[in-house]
Amino acid sequence: MTQPFHPPQRTLMGPGPSDVNPRILEAMSRPTIGHLDPQFITLMDDIKAKLQWVFQTKNALTLPISAPGSAGMEACFVNLLEAGDKVIVCQNGVFGGRMKENVERCGATAVMVENAWGEPVDPAKVAAAIAAHPDAKVLAFVHAETSTGAQSDAKALCALATKAGMLSIVDTVTSLAGTVVAVDEWGADAVYSGTQKCMSCVPGISPVTFSPKAVEVIQNRKSKVQSWFLDMNLVVAYWGGETKRTYHHTAPINALYALHEALCIVEEEGLEASWARHALHHKALAAGLEAMGISFVVDEPYRLPQLNTINIPAGADDIAVRSALLQEYSLEIGAGLGALAGKTWRIGLMGHAANRKNVLLCLDALENVLAGQGVAINCGVAAQAAIQVYKNT
Repeated sequence: MTQPFHPPQRTLMGPGPSDVNPRILEAMSRPTIGHLDPQFITLMDDIKAKLQWVFQTKNALTLPISAPGSAGMEACFVNLLEAGDKVIVCQNGVFGGRMKENVERCGATAVMVENAWGEPVDPAKVAAAIAAHPDAKVLAFVHAETSTGAQSDAKALCALATKAGMLSIVDTVTSLAGTVVAVDEWGADAVYSGTQKCMSCVPGISPVTFSPKAVEVIQNRKSKVQSWFLDMNLVVAYWGGETKRTYHHTAPINALYALHEALCIVEEEGLEASWARHALHHKALAAGLEAMGISFVVDEPYRLPQLNTINIPAGADDIAVRSALLQEYSLEIGAGLGALAGKTWRIGLMGHAANRKNVLLCLDALENVLAGQGVAINCGVAAQAAIQVYKNT
């Protein structure tokens, strides 16, 4: 006889998904209504307004893609690019590489600006690439590189694109609601994110926003967008709002209830307060890890507070440690990706999971597991170092 699936209760401190706020889980359990129901249309309008607020933009074309962040990425590229276009792509981790994949699948050419993993994108390198390729149509970069925990200067990079008459595509999957995202202030043209990181929502939705300049490019394409599902010329008829909504796809109704509740929670706390909370708990976690003798991959000025990438200490078994944390403490931290696989761990402090209880749990659990496996660390000091940060705040 088939048995229902009952997942264990985990503390999610990896690179995402993050712990989901119970209010969001409750919102998902509400009655499903039709995707063209007048009440749902009203909800769509409120979701759009709240997304504009969290993105800090007035862009009319702001909406949630009914798919995860990778689809948000693809939506930006397939709508703005046509075969033969040239794109300057910045890579300082895994997700810059995925941008390159999207460019090439659109039949465009990617000009790569390589930066060391764990470092931010260097604006000087970008300026040089723009000077060498003045015919490039787009500059694409990751604001918050999830594979390394490094944050780049989005305002400076977007300014370079604007000055050169180029469009900009910006990945804010890990940064939105955790660190400053200011689309209009940056002058960014196409920005995408995900719900499962600092908004503590369930995975499966990708908020996107397009500037008026980007919309003009989309509307004046010479060829059809290669993805029917992600074609903003079609999707806007459902999410546009001014006139009667036109059926495009059956929206994930209950997942959008969840997104709306997540946005309400961020709104109640306030963006500045959310940014400050993530920064505080990162500072406490960092103090504890460093007291233990564990070092960070990213230099302090460029670290993402919500995604802490640390070097695996000598003598520690990557898989064995993460398995012990999961089995003994029901605590999940993330493995390294790409060039950092087997060398680093990624500890997330995102949204609902960014709290004092989780910081202290993680430090105690990691210390106990490492010490139990005979790894040389400083014992008995991590939690106190973190607590001292809280006392001084």
